[in-house]
Amino acid sequence: MLLFWRKSVPQVSVVRLGGVIAASSSPARRGLNLHNIEESLKKAFSRPGIKAVALVINSPGGSPVQSELIGRTIRKLATKHDVPVLAFCEDVAASGGYWIAASADEIYASSVSVIGSIGVVSSGFGFPELLEKIGVERRIYTAGKSKAMLDPFSPEKQEDIDYLKQLQQNIHNRFIEHVKNRRGSKLDAGNEELFSGKFWTGDAAAELGLIDGVGVMQDILEKRFGDRLKLLHITQKKPFFPVALGARHNAFHLGDEVAQKAVELSLWQRFGL
Repeated sequence: MLLFWRKSVPQVSVVRLGGVIAASSSPARRGLNLHNIEESLKKAFSRPGIKAVALVINSPGGSPVQSELIGRTIRKLATKHDVPVLAFCEDVAASGGYWIAASADEIYASSVSVIGSIGVVSSGFGFPELLEKIGVERRIYTAGKSKAMLDPFSPEKQEDIDYLKQLQQNIHNRFIEHVKNRRGSKLDAGNEELFSGKFWTGDAAAELGLIDGVGVMQDILEKRFGDRLKLLHITQKKPFFPVALGARHNAFHLGDEVAQKAVELSLWQRFGL
């Protein structure tokens, strides 16, 4: 009896990582964080016989803590399962979005993707002059002289600004360390240029060594694994939120939701999106 063996079809797990990186989620806002995507990542890496895991990234950044947690998890799973990781950047992989992309073994993007923004930013508003103008007195009492540091309703203090900048520098240094560890000799520019917070198109990012090349995920994967390639798209479970939360609960959270949405929009709009 003759036996005909069919060559196995190469398979690649695909996980989409999109949105602003934030620790919390809500019915109106799904943050990109480890809690929401850890299950999908574990499933992607544990599929038997896969050739690689592809991360489709579209994020303007956000929480540095969640960026690092996601990046660490990707590296841990890649090492555990001995599977290469390829990142494919869509509209933008900036700030924390690039932190996650740099956790992959290789990074690819469109020629017009926005890449980089390796830096740290804090923003807010101050209202002390407005309060004085309308006759409102700010009263705040603390145990610990720095407990009300950078209070938006009080005048700024230089010592508070200096302290905040030191915190930012510490986070920035960790970001730089991560990129250098992951990209190594691929980087083709000085620290002052690469780590200034600037961002570039995919073509320029490739020249700087921030990404490995320009191209479309399907084309790059088929070139590497053959045109019989099968993509296994790993979908995330949608979080459960009660529909009938009550008018009082909704009214209480409406202002917070609007404010958070405005912050998210500002992150996207920094890159013209």
